Amino acid sequence: MTTVEAKMEAARDDLAGRDGVLVAFSGGVDSSTVAALAHDALGEDAVACTARSETLPEAELDEARRVADEIGIRHEVVEFSELDSDEFVANDGDRCYHCRTMRLGEMFEAARELGFETVCDGTNADDPGAGHRPGLRAVEELDVYSPLLAHDVSKAEVREIAARYGLSVADKPSMACLSSRIPTGLSVTEERLTRIERAEALLREWGFEQFRVRDHDGLARIEVAPDELERALSAEFAEAAREALSEVGFEHVTLDLHGYRTGSVSPGGSADAAADATPDDDPLVEDVFAAEYPTADDG
Repeated sequence: MTTVEAKMEAARDDLAGRDGVLVAFSGGVDSSTVAALAHDALGEDAVACTARSETLPEAELDEARRVADEIGIRHEVVEFSELDSDEFVANDGDRCYHCRTMRLGEMFEAARELGFETVCDGTNADDPGAGHRPGLRAVEELDVYSPLLAHDVSKAEVREIAARYGLSVADKPSMACLSSRIPTGLSVTEERLTRIERAEALLREWGFEQFRVRDHDGLARIEVAPDELERALSAEFAEAAREALSEVGFEHVTLDLHGYRTGSVSPGGSADAAADATPDDDPLVEDVFAAEYPTADDG
């Protein structure tokens, strides 16, 4: 038995010993793997639950429904609004804590209605060391059970387990909520969330796979994966992006030559962005015209 097989079996046995579990389900690879393990262990006594709000792209909700059907697990949807929370809207360094607290609170309410005592999430063994992650504090405070973390399942092992279950999301890139595109300190509003969602839907239609559209108070900063950057540097893309994103509400449109970086507008960022993350005291929109560039006359 391999290490991954042993961890799968241990997580399954752990879940099988519970009277029933509700999985906080986004349709990403982590929560999908937990849902597959729970369904494997408990059958009908495992339920996947997605919380619908303004920060969840409609395309991601559709994807969650599809993946739940792929797993064969019962899928429930609850609705709430993070915008009801002044702390969340203020978008300080603990935005994810406020969001996760509300979202998981909805999960526990749904679990109680089902007669389940356990709410699971997809936190894996790599997450606690992945930079600024205030949402994990909410997981701990609410006593959410994280089987991947409990059994030391790394992100790479999560993807391997997902592949073993034949999940189509085994290689799916991580997808944070829409509010993660708004720089810390700039309030989260429905207007900003809507134009971000519409802009990212366009990039998805144009065939990009890993990307973000950051909203710097009306300035769109497009990030695409390094292997897709060459296509984004074309004159055709520049014209299309400028016209289309202006139509959805952005005043200016830029392309970030660093490429896609998770957490690039949050304090501390995540592990792969820590070196380039924006500190708290940086301006919301960098003055890209402040630098002096040599011209032909400079000799």
